Amino acid sequence: MSPRWSSNASGNRKFPVLPQHVAIIMDGNGRWAEQRGLPRINGHQAGTKNIRNVASYVAAKGIPFLTIYAFSTENWNRPMEEVRGLMRILGEVVENELLGLHRDGVRLSHLGRLDRLSPELQQAITEAVSFTKDNTGLRLNVAFDYGGRDEILQALKKIIMDGVSPSELDTSLFTQYLYTNGTPDPDLIIRTAGEMRLSNFLIWQSAYSEYYSASVLWPDFNESEIDKALRSYRRRQRRFGAIPTDSLG
Repeated sequence: MSPRWSSNASGNRKFPVLPQHVAIIMDGNGRWAEQRGLPRINGHQAGTKNIRNVASYVAAKGIPFLTIYAFSTENWNRPMEEVRGLMRILGEVVENELLGLHRDGVRLSHLGRLDRLSPELQQAITEAVSFTKDNTGLRLNVAFDYGGRDEILQALKKIIMDGVSPSELDTSLFTQYLYTNGTPDPDLIIRTAGEMRLSNFLIWQSAYSEYYSASVLWPDFNESEIDKALRSYRRRQRRFGAIPTDSLG
């Protein structure tokens, strides 16, 4: 689906009416469970089930890229029982949802480290990415064991190992070493549960992203909430550091 375009306030530059890349910090699973007197892991299970609904609606809106923040490098500091539960849930999601996502034309990508996951989980993720690599529908990036600072450090290590000279290094080349290589920077970053932090998410890529905070907890984030975020995005003036021409003179 080709994007529709609109001019900014000055009328001298056009931007898609819809963001081409939406990234979501899925927050509030634990609080959702606690409000219902349930173990926190039940909230993570409910949140996981919501991913398919959100991804389907985003794809139906004609947005080609969606990135979800599922597990951060800092989440290893949570209670071990909760961490083990999150790992188990990811394995179950890959096993239970892969064929459905494939039928929907979704292309899966993993952002983050694999080396700290179990061999079984590493294999499941690698096979899921390979299985859907030729799909042409929604590109769904799952950030799991991901951290923005760690991503930059890993990129720098690879650059040094490749012997890149300082004179060769520029923004374009550096971007090729990031996990998100091949994905445009996010136009819109949504965080649920009313929080206002980026929490080490896509630090490099979010330099000019629009930010939206939704008050609802992630398991309750539905089509109506997505539409609210998109309406807010359409009202923004994206200048990327420039001054509108009608403000000059």
